[in-house]
Amino acid sequence: MQNLVDQLNAIIWSPALVYLCLASGLFFSIKTRFMQVRHIKQMLKLLKRDDKDKNSVSSFQALTISLSGRVGTGNIAGVATAIAFGGPGAIFWMWVVAFLGAATAFIESTLGQIYKEEINGQYRGGPAFYIEKCLNMPWAARVFAVTTIVAAGFLLPGVQSNSIANAIEFASPNALMPAADIKLLAAIVIAILLGLIIYGGTRRIARFTELVIPTIAAIYIGVTIVVIVSHIEQLPGIFALIFKDAFTPMAGFGAVVGWGVKRGIYSNEAGQGTGPHAAASARVDHPAQQGIVQAFSVYIDTLFICTATALLILITNSYNVHAADGQFFVQHLAADIQANGPQYTQVAIEKGIPGFGAALVALALSFFAFTTIVAYYYIAETNLTYLIRKTRWQTPLSSSILKFFYIFFCFLGCIKSSQMIWGLGDIGVGVMAWLNLAAIIAIFFVSKPAIKALEDYEKQLQLGQTQFSFSPSKLGVKNAFFWDKDQAEVTASDSSVEQATVEQNRAEQNSAEQGSAELRPVDNN
Repeated sequence: MQNLVDQLNAIIWSPALVYLCLASGLFFSIKTRFMQVRHIKQMLKLLKRDDKDKNSVSSFQALTISLSGRVGTGNIAGVATAIAFGGPGAIFWMWVVAFLGAATAFIESTLGQIYKEEINGQYRGGPAFYIEKCLNMPWAARVFAVTTIVAAGFLLPGVQSNSIANAIEFASPNALMPAADIKLLAAIVIAILLGLIIYGGTRRIARFTELVIPTIAAIYIGVTIVVIVSHIEQLPGIFALIFKDAFTPMAGFGAVVGWGVKRGIYSNEAGQGTGPHAAASARVDHPAQQGIVQAFSVYIDTLFICTATALLILITNSYNVHAADGQFFVQHLAADIQANGPQYTQVAIEKGIPGFGAALVALALSFFAFTTIVAYYYIAETNLTYLIRKTRWQTPLSSSILKFFYIFFCFLGCIKSSQMIWGLGDIGVGVMAWLNLAAIIAIFFVSKPAIKALEDYEKQLQLGQTQFSFSPSKLGVKNAFFWDKDQAEVTASDSSVEQATVEQNRAEQNSAEQGSAELRPVDNN
């Protein structure tokens, strides 16, 4: 089974996908005129917007839902794995894929907003929706939806729960209980907590991520900064090592780029197709607004959290670099410390803050990974909703069955081997990335809806508008039914207000004329 998983990964994550991720990010950066640089001020400004629409979540909540998917095991264990198999230079390529991927995230998230639907009182959207409506390919949309249910519903959650169990095991005293019992206990706790949250619906998911993600991210980054500052004299040398190894890599150029891009995509999810699901759930005045917010989430994930982890590991020499023959290019730690897990990060913080490192990373990873598990459920549920929204299977039973199997696979992930779980997760990420990147590139050449939305939003910004609007028909964007309806309601509302104003003015005029007639002198002749 492991050999089959490895062979599939070799095919899916061939150099073709690695360079497609980089090339598509560069392509969309050029076409958006590097919006990820030009609109940094807008990124921060839009986070303050809080819409009270009962059917939606706020822009900030949508950001935290997507961050809960982006910020997870990849930020702690994934960074360690990239260094272990790609060398320190893999971090440079993670930065590259994050910078370019921010433009890709803008495109896919704006598309998610443009083609979203209101289903059972909730806003739903994602690649399946825009593949069907923009490319007129419902069969391809169904393929993506099924693939995402399998990947986000069954393969990827196991990576997160497995990392939680491994981190807790590593942090627990050996005398406490056997490793198998620790993992089993972790599996039971995860299953119970997950059930309490996902059975509460989208709003509970949003509230949970809104509270947890900023708090834990701030604590984790704060602790890493403390350790890095205590070794500050080594920092210039660490940056020099990263840049040198990026172009003259000890593990080989293919390995350093491949692992940097693979773990970069796994961590920030730009182009993978998961971000648009959260983006579509927000109520905004213009689709480009949520695209800009989601571009910022890529920066938070990789440039902030992943970089903090990488510097922490490298500055404390808490890593090994594996060679293909089973030996080491660099060995600073014992050979039995897992590369596919959070142990490098735990050792690093333990060196900086003795007695607390392993437990602290276990706590941070548990929250990061758990919120990712919650976000993956929302993504899987959205794609199930897409598949059954026009059928007689659209019942609470359908989502209950998904919840049951989802919790079961999270439970299973805790007690399975890391290598197998990570391999299955990579397959899920890779297939989704292939399908979504092909779709958003094809959509660009068909009608450019996201680019039109960006240009329309920027035009309104230049005019100094504070209230924004989006009219798909005026821009030549077809099948954006939600926004067409929304614009029609706004127009009707404006017409009603205008008519009411006209009638009020007419009534006032009639009243004035009547009063004037009563005061006019009577001619008795």
